[in-house]
Amino acid sequence: MIFLFRSGSLHEKTRLVLKATKQHARNLATFAIVYKSSMLALRYLSPGGSGKEGPYDTFFAGLLGGYVVFGRSRSSVTQQIVIYVFARVVLAMARLSIDPKPNPLASFISRNAREEIKTHAWPAFASLSWAFVMYLFRWHPEAIQSSLRSSMTYIYSDCDHWDSIETLFLRNK
Repeated sequence: MIFLFRSGSLHEKTRLVLKATKQHARNLATFAIVYKSSMLALRYLSPGGSGKEGPYDTFFAGLLGGYVVFGRSRSSVTQQIVIYVFARVVLAMARLSIDPKPNPLASFISRNAREEIKTHAWPAFASLSWAFVMYLFRWHPEAIQSSLRSSMTYIYSDCDHWDSIETLFLRNK
């Protein structure tokens, strides 16, 4: 995305890509260290000193790791990782919401209704995601994450003004 939507020389863009890649790898490695260390600590601090994993240990270790690594920084790389994870969590929770094993209330939904929900959930999710982001981009662009806003500005606003194929595809505004 840096090569498409950022200005600057090839050298500057390459440097930015390498810097972002390094930060991405460092964030994920640091999270893994904090998470695994927290899991070990929680196992040995469990009631009665059983040394066994508690039912919420993963949640609390993830909470601590999320705060330490991702919660204290708002860099574009950190935001991209958190947004990616959040989207996957929402999709997983949607799947679990209609599965009778983890959600007893889902047993009140017929098997056919569950299949219908599964069939239409992705198109609804995709459509609503784009509907909301386009609405926000038009009326509240400052609310959108900066790299997404930059890409959208290039695609949906800057491309309104061009005088040749070169300015349309290569150097617009």
